[in-house]
Amino acid sequence: MRTKSNWIVLALLSSAAVGFSIPVLGQDRPESILPTGFNDPEPAKPKPAPPSEPKGDQPSSPGTDSAPNPSPSTAPRKAHSAAAKSGSGASDLVAAKDAKAADAEELDPDAPLPIIVDIPAQSRRSTAVIGTLNVLGDGDMGLFAFQNFNGVYLSSIMNQIKAPIASRWSSIFLRRALLTRSQTPADIQGADWAASRASLLVRMGESNASRSLVQAVDVDQYTPFLGEVAMEAALASADPAALCGVVDYVKTTDKDLAADEMRVMRWRLAKAMCSGLSGESSVANANLERARNKLGETNIDALLPEKVVGAGANTRRSVKIEWEDVKDLTSWRFGLATATGLSVPERLYKTMGPQVRAWQALAPLLPPGERMAAADTAAEFGVLSSQALVNVYASRYDATDPAERAGKPPQLLREAYAGATPETRIAAMKALWKGTVGGANRFAGLIVTARAAATIPVSNSYAADAPNLVAAMLTAGLDRTAAKWTSVIGGEPGNGAWGLLAVGSPQPMANISSGMIDDFGGTSETNSKMRAQFLFAGLAALGRISEADMEEMAKHFEVPIGRQTKWNKALGLAAEARSPASVAVLAAVGLQATDWSKIPAAHLFHIVRAMRAVGYEAEARMVAAEALMRT
Repeated sequence: MRTKSNWIVLALLSSAAVGFSIPVLGQDRPESILPTGFNDPEPAKPKPAPPSEPKGDQPSSPGTDSAPNPSPSTAPRKAHSAAAKSGSGASDLVAAKDAKAADAEELDPDAPLPIIVDIPAQSRRSTAVIGTLNVLGDGDMGLFAFQNFNGVYLSSIMNQIKAPIASRWSSIFLRRALLTRSQTPADIQGADWAASRASLLVRMGESNASRSLVQAVDVDQYTPFLGEVAMEAALASADPAALCGVVDYVKTTDKDLAADEMRVMRWRLAKAMCSGLSGESSVANANLERARNKLGETNIDALLPEKVVGAGANTRRSVKIEWEDVKDLTSWRFGLATATGLSVPERLYKTMGPQVRAWQALAPLLPPGERMAAADTAAEFGVLSSQALVNVYASRYDATDPAERAGKPPQLLREAYAGATPETRIAAMKALWKGTVGGANRFAGLIVTARAAATIPVSNSYAADAPNLVAAMLTAGLDRTAAKWTSVIGGEPGNGAWGLLAVGSPQPMANISSGMIDDFGGTSETNSKMRAQFLFAGLAALGRISEADMEEMAKHFEVPIGRQTKWNKALGLAAEARSPASVAVLAAVGLQATDWSKIPAAHLFHIVRAMRAVGYEAEARMVAAEALMRT
C-alpha cells in the first residue's frame, strides 16, 4: 500500500506533468530532457541501494520472484491532481477533446434519430478492464499492471511523451505495458484512459497495436478524445474501413466546424467513404460533392476520400491524384493514399515525424521495396521484431529478379543464414553491419542478423567479430546464446563484447573495477567517456557493482546516480508499488530523444534499476546493453 507521503508526492508530480521539452543534451554539461519541473532536485540525496532480486522475464528468466502477488485490495486511489481532466496535455490529439460536447445534444428538428446500439448484454465490454494482451509469457504484465498509481497523472504523461523514444528495448517494454489487459485506475474515465494509451502507441509507430486497443472499447462508450484517436489509429494503419463502426458515434456541429474545419470535414468525408464502401453510392456522392464545394475541386484531402469511395461497390469513379503541389504529409494523406495502393513521394515522408516510417513498414498494400525502405527504421523503434524484419527482407528477395539480387541486402541476408561456412556467413553479416547497403544503418543490420549470429560457433578464431556477433544476438534477446562467448572474451575489457556481456549476460562477471570499465570505454574512438558512463550505470543498476564501490565509481565516472529529481523519484515510487506498466511509462519520459547520445547515464541507471525492481531484469539487461551498442 502507498503511504500518505508518497501520494502527496504524486499529487505534486502531477502538477509538473505539462510542457514537455527536449533541449539538446551533452554528457559533459548535461541539460535535462525531462519536462519542466521534473528535474528539480529534492533536498535529500540518499545513497542508492541495490534492489532486491526480482524474477526476470523475456529474454531469459533468472532467479525467483521476490515481489508479493498484487491483489485487488491495492486498487488505485482517486486523483487530487491539478490535471483533473483526463487526457490534458500537449498532444495534438488532446485538442480534439471537446469541452462543449454537450452542445451537440441540443434539440435540433433536423438532427438524425438517436442511434440504437444493438449489443447483447453478454457481449458488452466494461471499460473497467481494457487491453488486448492477456497471455502470460507473451509480455502480459497482469491485471494490476498500473496498480497504486494515479491514472489522471499517467494519462497526462502519456499524452505528452514525444515518441519514438531512444531505446528499442524500452519501447518494446512500453508497448507491452500499454496493450496489457489491465484494470483502469479509479480516478479516470475508461474510454479516455484507453485513448491516452492508444494515442501514445500511434506516436510510437505502433499503428496496428493502437487500432486493436481502440477497438477493444464498445463504440457507444466512446468519448470525443477516443473518437479522435480512433481516427488517427485507422489512418496510421491505412485502414479507413475501421472508421465505419465509429463514424456514426462522433458528433460534429457547426460550432465545431468554425473552430476546426478540417477535423469536422474529415469526419464528414469518413461518412462518405463508409457509405461508398457499403454500396450506398448516392449518399457517398452527395457527401463528396459537399466536401469538394467546401475544400475545392483539386484539394487532395477531398480527392483521396473519393479514391477510397471508388474502391467500393456500385461506383464508377476514377480519380487521379497529383502530388506536385502537396507540401507536407499528414496522417489523413498517408492513410488514404496507402489504403488505395498509392505511393507517397519520398520527399513528403521527411515532412512528418519518424513514426510514419513504422506505419509504412506495417502497411500491407505497399510493395516489398517500399516496405523494406522503412522496415529498418521500424525495427530500430522496436515496432518490428528481428524475425519480422527478416520476413520483410525475404519478401523483397522473392520480388527481386534473380539477375538483380547479387550484392543486395536480401541476398546478403540469405548468405548470412545459409552460407556454406562460418567465414562466408560472417562476411555477409559484415556487409549488413556496415550500414551502407540499401541505406540501412548499423543497428538495423545487427537486428536482422541476430539469429544468423547465433549460428556462428564460439571460437577464438572469431574473437575479432565477437562485439558485433554478441550485439546482434542481444538485439533479439538471445542472451544465453550470447553469454557463451564469455569463454572467448574472458576478462578482456579491450574487446568490445566484454561490456555487452558484463550487463547482458544472465550471469554477472566478478571483480569489475573502474579501470576495466575505462578500458572498455576506450574501445570507442569517439564516445569513450559516454560508453564508460553507460557501462557503470548499467552495472550499478543491475547490482553488479558492490555497494561499497558504487559511490566512489559514481564520482569517478561523473554519473550523479544519487541526485533525486521529481522524475526519478516518481519512477522509484512506481517500482516500489510493483507497478510495471507505470514504470514503463515513466521510463519513456527519461528516454525522449532521437538517439542515445542525448540520454544522461543517470537516466539509464534509474530506468534499469526500476525495471529490475518490478521483475523485468532480462529486459533491463537488454536496455543496458543497447545503450552500449548504440553509442
